[in-house]
Amino acid sequence: MYEYRNSEFVVSGTEHWVAWPTRPRWQLVTRFVATVVFLPFWVVLGIAIFLGTLAIGLVTEVIAAVSSSYEKAFDRFMDKAVGRVFTLPRWCVLWSEVRHEGDADHYRAEVDRLIAKWTAKASAPRVPKKPLPPSECEIPRRAYRGCGGHYVVQTATAQGWELRPSEPEKSVRLWWSASS
Repeated sequence: MYEYRNSEFVVSGTEHWVAWPTRPRWQLVTRFVATVVFLPFWVVLGIAIFLGTLAIGLVTEVIAAVSSSYEKAFDRFMDKAVGRVFTLPRWCVLWSEVRHEGDADHYRAEVDRLIAKWTAKASAPRVPKKPLPPSECEIPRRAYRGCGGHYVVQTATAQGWELRPSEPEKSVRLWWSASS
């Protein structure tokens, strides 16, 4: 595992950073069917939470005018709630995963595409009166499952990214070092 020691990352215990074993075809198909059945409900739940957030937000504006601690706690709560609803659950399987399971070249190409996209965003020149280009990114496990997190780190490091403390079972977090 990559660990942060003395302002640099070192490798120790790489069991979480290597490619995951290929899943059985029957399991992928079963999870894909469950995803297709479950996804519409997940989208409806996301829309309901969004509308509920708007309604609660109106009431919160009145309370937040009096209490700043309530506003901070509500912001943390909403970040967690919205973050969980607007991402696919880890057990979901997409059609591309069913088709390309076990194909390391496909996963390498996907990682290369994502890192190139984030590099283009991060290295874009700063435009006045616009938000700064992103200096951090997160590569989800779904993108590097077949090639491993170590491939993400090697590819990103070659393009100027630095590894941030990450959980390779979920995602690899990177920081654009040229932004500082």
